[in-house]
Amino acid sequence: MDYKFIEQLVERYFNAQTTLQEEEILRIFFSQEELPADMEAVAALFALEQQERYVELPSDDFDARMLAMVEEQQSEEPKMITVKARTIKFTQRLLPLFKAAAIVAIVLTLGNAAQAPWDRGYDDPKAEYAKYHQQPLDSADDLQPMQAENLTDSLQQTEALPMTPTY
Repeated sequence: MDYKFIEQLVERYFNAQTTLQEEEILRIFFSQEELPADMEAVAALFALEQQERYVELPSDDFDARMLAMVEEQQSEEPKMITVKARTIKFTQRLLPLFKAAAIVAIVLTLGNAAQAPWDRGYDDPKAEYAKYHQQPLDSADDLQPMQAENLTDSLQQTEALPMTPTY
């Protein structure tokens, strides 16, 4: 089927050069169920026009009703909003600062405690204890001066004691 006439009418419709009778011809044509594929987009436009034709417009007293509603809302007493004010003490205001200072103090203390063993040339106590007790005490010459003096004093005291058993 040849749609040249309809295509010319559509072109004139978009250029706003159609008469009312030509627009009615287009409406009738696009209200058909079977349309060519290249006319589907234009058909949607005319279908929308048909739907919008039946939209119910506001009544003549629409403006008066809207103004009455606005005046009604304005005439009502305005609602009072109560705000509950709280007094905040100085210590409450500084509480977040105190918390932050405590956290910093804890972090610094833990950091220093973790570094302390490496700062003093940390020696393993078990190894030092074992090393001390593995030294042979053969003579007083191997001992430190104070230890040697104590050893000789204790030896003298044990020699002076009588060798009688006590029961």
